[in-house]
Amino acid sequence: MNFKVRRLGPDDAGQMRDLNTLFASVFGDFDSYAAARPGADYLRRVLGRDEVIALAAYAGDEMIGGLVAYVLDKLEQERSEIYIYDLAVAESYRRQGIAAALIAELQRIAAASNAWVIYVQADYGDEPAIALYEKLGKREDVMHFDIAPGATR
Repeated sequence: MNFKVRRLGPDDAGQMRDLNTLFASVFGDFDSYAAARPGADYLRRVLGRDEVIALAAYAGDEMIGGLVAYVLDKLEQERSEIYIYDLAVAESYRRQGIAAALIAELQRIAAASNAWVIYVQADYGDEPAIALYEKLGKREDVMHFDIAPGATR
């Protein structure tokens, strides 16, 4: 299949909205990705930051996949890590190398910025994602906790 991957920048607010729509559809999470869409000024500002990496895969003009990752500067050593927060491919385009191509582009960006590691979480039961990530890296079993801001015990 012929497709291209490109990084979204501050002039790509509309494409970022399209990517959020894709995430909403693929993840079945319209509340998080489509209910309270950020404005163009906000998207321009965030997409203009070096530590925000948004990649989109296109077949012609059709967005078929995407990835959002964040660069995290560390304090224990002079290095950074990159966290893949969202990665999705439209259902009809899966198993064609698109997710791997998105991660390969992120690896290129990570190497160019001297990042120490790229990491990602996968949900139990998401076997296709787990298989992809096991092929690309080392598995670590960890627990994840969401802590509400401002909450007290």
